[in-house]
Amino acid sequence: MKTRFLIALASQLALFSAVHAQQKSDEIRIVTLDPGHFHAALVQKNMYPQVSSKVHVYAPQGADLQMHLGRIQAYNQRAENPTKWEEVVYSSPDFFEKMVQEKAGNVVVMAGNNLKKTEYIKKAVDAGFNVLADKPMVIDAARFGLLKQAFEIAAKKKVLLYDIMTERSEITTILQRELSMLSSVFGVLEKGTPSNPAVTKESVHHFYKYVSGSVLTRPAWFMDVAQQGEGIVDVNTHLVDLIQWECFPEQIIDYQKDIKLQSASRWATDISLSQFKAITKLPDFPAYLHKDVVNDTLLKVYSNGEINYTIKGVHAKASVIWAYKAPEGGGDTHYSIMRGTKANIIIRQGAEQAYKPALYIEPIQESKLYQTQLEAAFAKVQKKFPGVTLKKITKGWEVEIPEKYKDGHEAHFGLVMARYLEYLKKGALPKWEVPNMLAKYYTTTQALELAKTKGK
Repeated sequence: MKTRFLIALASQLALFSAVHAQQKSDEIRIVTLDPGHFHAALVQKNMYPQVSSKVHVYAPQGADLQMHLGRIQAYNQRAENPTKWEEVVYSSPDFFEKMVQEKAGNVVVMAGNNLKKTEYIKKAVDAGFNVLADKPMVIDAARFGLLKQAFEIAAKKKVLLYDIMTERSEITTILQRELSMLSSVFGVLEKGTPSNPAVTKESVHHFYKYVSGSVLTRPAWFMDVAQQGEGIVDVNTHLVDLIQWECFPEQIIDYQKDIKLQSASRWATDISLSQFKAITKLPDFPAYLHKDVVNDTLLKVYSNGEINYTIKGVHAKASVIWAYKAPEGGGDTHYSIMRGTKANIIIRQGAEQAYKPALYIEPIQESKLYQTQLEAAFAKVQKKFPGVTLKKITKGWEVEIPEKYKDGHEAHFGLVMARYLEYLKKGALPKWEVPNMLAKYYTTTQALELAKTKGK
């Protein structure tokens, strides 16, 4: 188990030991709703203090449910640090109604088909459940109002509605944020222009990928944007979230005043029938995908999108690209630049970095004075992250990060859960989280509307 997750668990143990006498009443009981995405299982890759080992699952019968249960079983049976989850399954057609009727848990985890997710979220909080939902919470502008209602209901019923933002736990992103808050290193964030934004985030993903050591079997509906959502509202959720979280740390974003869309675009990734078979294990395209199939053999998936907008007057760009399969030795990649008046802070993850994220500080004007100021300021970072160092390179510095901090994407789900458990214990999210979730989903869903209008 990785260092940061151990620290998070230790924090949870300390937090909950203070209320040991109320152990039973405070116990967290997870309910998993219709787990069609592998993220639902990753939330249970580890055990947590104060969380019951019995998890009730409500879902329709089918391959999605069986794959989810298979992943949980694999965690229970692994040689190193096996989990001890007990899955209690209800799989009749009235699964959602049964979940509400039985109320066997107090936290609903949702990660699956996004077509009904916003409706499920609203109904779950209306029934008094806390909800931890995978992104995206909403995939189109028509349902944005429903999500807003869900947050209003959650506030009235004093339950916590939260989405799973794993990328906030990635170490290069954390350090990029830390460095941007050091004025002697970064200066202040530029305003940028539409052609040269102050902050740019680009993410490349792949349909064919490995999860927990095995090739991931994708459900066919994952390639149906009517059910999964287009890329501009799906993966871009992470990028828009990071722009808010890094550029305006712990500040409230008012989507009605602070967000202004400039332009947006969308385009398709072509998936051949043979590729589709390889990632779904199905013999042919199902009927609901025929609307997106050309010449009976080529599926066009609108999984790519770009958003250009301003947030509090700062020009930003967020773009996502999906390819079928990564190059040999590669995987999903991330590029991010924050442009400051004194330096640009950049994350690169290409072939030069062996497809591993690396962080760079590139000063606008390098000098002895700047180096002295950087080294002095960086000492503050080293106190928070012991072992992190600076390496001089041609264009500036690379931030060298010890392996203990590089815990990988799958471990980040445990870190998100640990944070959420702390919020549940306190009974509240940070004040900026809810308005900023609304701002994030307003940005993505309105961008989709703009991109579709442009394409007409």
